[in-house]
Parts: sequence; C-alpha cells; structure tokens
Amino acid sequence: MKKAINLLMICALIAVPFILVAQPAPWDPTIGGGEGNYPVGGGAPIGGGLFIMLGLAAGYASRKIFRTKK
Repeated sequence: MKKAINLLMICALIAVPFILVAQPAPWDPTIGGGEGNYPVGGGAPIGGGLFIMLGLAAGYASRKIFRTKK
C-alpha cells in the first residue's frame, strides 16, 4: 500500500506542472505585451511591494544588530 501511495505521489509531482500551466501559449498572437497603450509586461506597479520588502529588510537588519549587541 505504501509503495502505491509513493508511486501516485511521484506521478502527481511529474504531471502537475504540465496540467497547471500558467503562461499562455507562445504562438497565440492575441495574448502578450506590447498591444494597445500598455508596455511589455502589462504596466504592473511594483512600488508598493518594493516598499514592503525594504521595510521588512530594515526590520530584520535592525533585529539582527540588536541581538548581536545584547
């Protein structure tokens, strides 16, 4: 029974990336950047995520400095 479960898990791990493809087909001309008024990449804003990441990095660094001084 354990071998069957292991085999099923291995088959699922191999098959899932082929089933759950997130990107569109490369030959589809209706999907992609550069069409309309949007730049390549869709014009997604990255400012908010960048500030969150910098804030978390500053907090982590200050915690490390505080712990080394302690």
